[in-house]
Amino acid sequence: MALLSMTGFARTDGVCGTYAWGWELKSLNGKGLELRLRLPAGWDAVEVPVRARAKALARGTVYANLSVRREGAAPSVRVNDQVLTAVLAAVRGLAGRIDARPASVDGILGIKGVIEISEQDEDESEHRAAEQAILASFDAALAALLQMRQHEGAALQRILAQRLDEIAALGARADAAPGRQPEAVRARLAEQIALLIDTPSRFDPDRLHQEAILIAAKAEVREELDRLGAHVDQARRLLAEGGPVGRRLDFLAQELNREVNTLCAKSNDVELTTIGLELKNVVEQFREQVQNLE
Repeated sequence: MALLSMTGFARTDGVCGTYAWGWELKSLNGKGLELRLRLPAGWDAVEVPVRARAKALARGTVYANLSVRREGAAPSVRVNDQVLTAVLAAVRGLAGRIDARPASVDGILGIKGVIEISEQDEDESEHRAAEQAILASFDAALAALLQMRQHEGAALQRILAQRLDEIAALGARADAAPGRQPEAVRARLAEQIALLIDTPSRFDPDRLHQEAILIAAKAEVREELDRLGAHVDQARRLLAEGGPVGRRLDFLAQELNREVNTLCAKSNDVELTTIGLELKNVVEQFREQVQNLE
């Protein structure tokens, strides 16, 4: 199964009878699936089926805007007889009171309210047919959005695989670091013991024993490196599995970061510390890219 990004855009247009419409879909990152739907007045009937269809997506904030207009519908022109009668009565009443030219027909018809222009009454069957066509158009827009999210998901998969390879390579470098070799550990331990013995204060054998244990424990990062490798293997399996794995990969990114932080805290070797800092940078890049996955 392919990986999907949470970001994408799609648009479809259509015509059915006297209706023309356009769907615009835009999806962004989100913790769950949230559909923010905007419909024009009179088209509420498509809301429930649209929300059901949107569940094909697992995560993301999706903005779906529908615009509808009527084209080719002949306008209806009607004279408002009541208004016209009142206007003519007023004209006759003013005829003998003011010196003016007689009112013209176009002048009377130009008075607001005399002429009423309205769209042709909607045909219910045509409206229902347009609703079905609009839903089909939404399906097409959703398919295009999924295709774009899948394309971006494939690019993210390649990037994440590269980051995991870098983490694995840095883990191998840390494992082979000279500072982790028994000889190096013994040398540092001997140096610390010599400092304790040479101190002018009273020599404490118990303190020496504690310091030796502490140095040995800090030098051992085997457990962190093993867990780092296990997390990398699990992340690779999730990438190969595909589908909505963004949440699980985000959890693994947090675990990777935790192991790297512990490795840096335990390190008392310059090279191992440098590798740890490089690991922190790559793990953060991995985590940032994972945020875009469904």
